[in-house]
Amino acid sequence: MSTVLGLAALAAGVAAAVWAADVLVDGLLGVARALGIAPFVLTVALSGFETENLAAGIAADVKGLPDAAAGTFLGGTTFLALAVAGLGSLIAPMRVGLPRRFAAWTAVAPLPLLAFALDGYLSRLEGGILVAWAAVALLALARTGRDLLSDDDEAPARRPAGRLLVGLAVLTGGGWMLGEGLRTTVRNLGISGALLGNTAVAASVEAEEVARVAVPARRGRPELGLGTIVGSVIHFAALNAGVIALIRPLSLSQDTTRFYLPAAAAGPVVLAGLLLARPQLGRVEGAALVALYVAYVAAAIAISA
Repeated sequence: MSTVLGLAALAAGVAAAVWAADVLVDGLLGVARALGIAPFVLTVALSGFETENLAAGIAADVKGLPDAAAGTFLGGTTFLALAVAGLGSLIAPMRVGLPRRFAAWTAVAPLPLLAFALDGYLSRLEGGILVAWAAVALLALARTGRDLLSDDDEAPARRPAGRLLVGLAVLTGGGWMLGEGLRTTVRNLGISGALLGNTAVAASVEAEEVARVAVPARRGRPELGLGTIVGSVIHFAALNAGVIALIRPLSLSQDTTRFYLPAAAAGPVVLAGLLLARPQLGRVEGAALVALYVAYVAAAIAISA
């Protein structure tokens, strides 16, 4: 794919992701109302619906590329906690209406992975524990917002289940186009394979998450955006990491254990600190998170040089 086609795919993916995110919010609100549950709970449950990240990690693991496999969930976690939260806040500032225990679960979600992988090896037993931890953390996260029901005066969308499915399907397709465009554009700029795997690939797989965060925030439902971010972090740092290790244990390099792993654990902690310290994630906080991600990429470039 040429650079021009890559840029075209990138633009088409962005447009599809924004449209699909709007349809997805309609579907979430309608289905949650019909089931009598908080839309936040449904958002957390569906936060890891996209399987591209897990599939990429499994493929790299099976091919004997453990650091590339780890890069899918480590780089993805860092991207979500810093870049997605930051860009989402820049586009649509989010008032924090969730209890403090939501921030606590944000901070602790990646800590078991940090503890298990610091020695440079992630075993099948540790992978199984991480999968169990994912179930516990997702359930606890969903409970933090179970009382946040939809506003009664909000007009219900027609055929909400259909909108939910269409939104998820188009978001997945738009995310694929966006990812292919980003990967092609970055690859044609001559970036190394190691740097591509740990930053651009992780970012391209999850770039559509920015729309999933900004669109509900713009519509007055910022808790849905925050639930998407933290739910996806749990999927990456616990479920995906655990499943990949169950398939084939991971032996990790020093670059991964000394930089990418601590960064993936630190990102959610930084986000949790902002959620506790400020009543909203505004543009100042968003700019700070994006700046941290830029610094992370700069450090990754320096390491790969």
